[in-house]
Amino acid sequence: MVLLLGLNLLNYIDRYILPGAQPLIQREFHSNDQQMGALTTALFVTYMLVAPLTGWLGDRFPRKPLILFGAVMWSLATLGTAWVHDYWTLYIRHALVGVGEATFGIFAPAVLADFYPERDRNRVLSLFYLAIPVGAALGYLAGGQLGSLYGWRAPFFFCAIPGLGIAAIYAWLGHEPERGSQDGLSATADRATFAGLFRNPAFLTATFGLAALTFAMGGISAWMPTFLHRSAGLSVSKASMAVGAITVIDGIAGTLVGGWIAQVWLRSNHRALYLISFWSVLLTLPCGALVFFGSPAWELPSLFAAEFFLFLNTGPLNAAIVNSVSAPVRATAVSLNLFCIHFFGDSFSPQIIGAISDRSRSLRFGLGVTLIALVISCIILWAGARFAPQLDEASQPAF
Repeated sequence: MVLLLGLNLLNYIDRYILPGAQPLIQREFHSNDQQMGALTTALFVTYMLVAPLTGWLGDRFPRKPLILFGAVMWSLATLGTAWVHDYWTLYIRHALVGVGEATFGIFAPAVLADFYPERDRNRVLSLFYLAIPVGAALGYLAGGQLGSLYGWRAPFFFCAIPGLGIAAIYAWLGHEPERGSQDGLSATADRATFAGLFRNPAFLTATFGLAALTFAMGGISAWMPTFLHRSAGLSVSKASMAVGAITVIDGIAGTLVGGWIAQVWLRSNHRALYLISFWSVLLTLPCGALVFFGSPAWELPSLFAAEFFLFLNTGPLNAAIVNSVSAPVRATAVSLNLFCIHFFGDSFSPQIIGAISDRSRSLRFGLGVTLIALVISCIILWAGARFAPQLDEASQPAF
């Protein structure tokens, strides 16, 4: 758990260095907003193309060597960024990172699910996904601070080395649990076969609710430091520091609070994982509107509130996805989920936002499309609650 959490942390640090250093990169390569958004598109298109294969491998072969391959792959690609000197080389580099992330991001949740029963997975995955806000914050800070001091290539170099070190420790100490050893729910055809995934409403609603949410989150995370740099007049380093600080505080608090509420709520309502996710997105909507279209004086306070509410769903929604399927197809289900959330979510949202910004000459209007995605996510998650699987009545530890 600790080693996988460490690798996940570095995974998200690497992903968010780019938004933190984005104005510096844009200035050197004379790129427009749509081109900068296309870098994130390159990562996730590669991610999507590789995910189906890695999911198939993960249900048929040992997952530990596959996790190690992914960690080494993205660490080496990150290390190589230090020698990038043109836009298209950076584009290819970012695409290669997607290959590494498409392995680790699929196998780690499946491995953790085999260590813990259904009722404990929300608690465990809430801790595991603390890496998202902490890693994002450190990525923003590294990109903005180190990039401003030593050039934008430096943070990529410094953040690559720890990934190789933790991968080596995991190769030495990590072990793999028996598949399905902790599953309590029946392995029905809808839950345990590939074809069944497409008629499994619990899996489909959680997946597409998360896809709409990911469209918004991917776009916001890619552009928020740049938005504050332009709208609030903050320097590149101060904008990345502000977003990083808000992300790490809200991410830790929101993820833990959301996981705790869901864990308690599960004792009386098996729909809790879906319902807490619905309320998380619904409460984010008005705060996000204030960030993009309110007074500049309200941008940082509104962003603080929006991110807190947004992170409430991190553990519960990922636990809902893992619990909706059984061990024989869990890696495949996670890979299909990742394909869908990136294909319909953040693969294109940064580029779409950049294109709208270029044409309207206002990043506010570009970011405004994320509010529509949040409304769609709310509707899907509310509908999905009725399909939540009934969990057993066994007692569970406190969060």
